[in-house]
Amino acid sequence: MQLDELRALLTRHARPDGTTDIEGVLISRAEQPNMPSASMSGTVLALIAQGAKRLALGDRVLEYRAGQYLVASVDLPVTGHFTEASPDRPALGFGLTLQPAAIAELLLQAGADLRRSGGGLPGIAVSDASDELLDAVIRLVRLLDQPRDLPVLAPLTVREILWRLITGEQGAIVRQLGLADSNLSHIAHAIRWIRGHYRQSFRVEDVARLSGMSVSAFYRHFQAVTAMSPIQFQKQIRLQQARLLLATQPTDVTGVGQRVGYDSPSQFSREYRRQFGVPPSLDAARPHAAPSLP
Repeated sequence: MQLDELRALLTRHARPDGTTDIEGVLISRAEQPNMPSASMSGTVLALIAQGAKRLALGDRVLEYRAGQYLVASVDLPVTGHFTEASPDRPALGFGLTLQPAAIAELLLQAGADLRRSGGGLPGIAVSDASDELLDAVIRLVRLLDQPRDLPVLAPLTVREILWRLITGEQGAIVRQLGLADSNLSHIAHAIRWIRGHYRQSFRVEDVARLSGMSVSAFYRHFQAVTAMSPIQFQKQIRLQQARLLLATQPTDVTGVGQRVGYDSPSQFSREYRRQFGVPPSLDAARPHAAPSLP
């Protein structure tokens, strides 16, 4: 019953660009399985109401379907696509951007037990949605039919959704997002640095020092969060950026490779083909799926 109502609400309010009148809330709709699309996950809750989706992070593959949700507690390079969708039964998803400040505020109110930092946790996970979480999501989407109530009640319902997440099965992952001293916060700092300097070579020791961690602890936690080594993570960022550049500069494959940090055109072509299945010159000529929820 809950999923039936959520499907009806998402169908009614889905827009081509995925946006809604509630800040931070997206609705995704797909009428056919699409090609895998590379993007950054963002820090997000993504709940499937109909259909199924597959997401790859490094060597880790996650699949989730109707009644399940994915949480991402750090912005990671992922490749995802809907695997079950049709015009008669389109894939439908609800997305909510997770704000660290809002989670931190709830943790401060909750007490010391929920403010303990964990370690060795992944940055992305999938779980079954509880009845309480589904109920809160449904009430939030219902508010799109009640514009007068939206400014007052939407923030309260978003807080309830966050509370259901931080006290739910993947709560430890979500709670780290609001803890300034968590291992995730140190890894997130490293991720931001690598994303900002993806063109240049670096030593893992130097990034570990910037993150305030020993090399062994940094490497262990980075691998747990991202399912990649720091160098593999940098490669993912480079290749995703190259794909974006090729969309507007399809004839300048060598120049794009150099701009994202590759000195060797052959290495760039080889790694691009390994990541996306075709060489950059061919990939630039074919259409790509529009970005959607993770």
